[in-house]
Amino acid sequence: MENLLVYALGMPASQGQGQGNPIVAFLPLILMFLIFYFLLIRPQQKKQKEHQAMLNELKKGDNIVTSGGIHGIVASVKDNIVAVKVADNVKLDIAKNCISVVEKK
Repeated sequence: MENLLVYALGMPASQGQGQGNPIVAFLPLILMFLIFYFLLIRPQQKKQKEHQAMLNELKKGDNIVTSGGIHGIVASVKDNIVAVKVADNVKLDIAKNCISVVEKK
């Protein structure tokens, strides 16, 4: 009777009982994670480290561009606040993390 049920379901009798290797079952998932790591996660971490290094090297007199598009010259640097001179007698205090580019002179 059991052989008829297995035959009716379309499975050979030898496959109904066997278990596959668990490593082979997770292999596509592992490969997808590796692809995501090397194409998305690793480059983003590298870019974040470069941006943090740029902010740590920030000093008075550097030309900067903020994430909002404001161009200016660094007047002073405190812990997390940067005073930026944008025009004569006009200084803005901005967060250090808002600086997107330090322009080369």
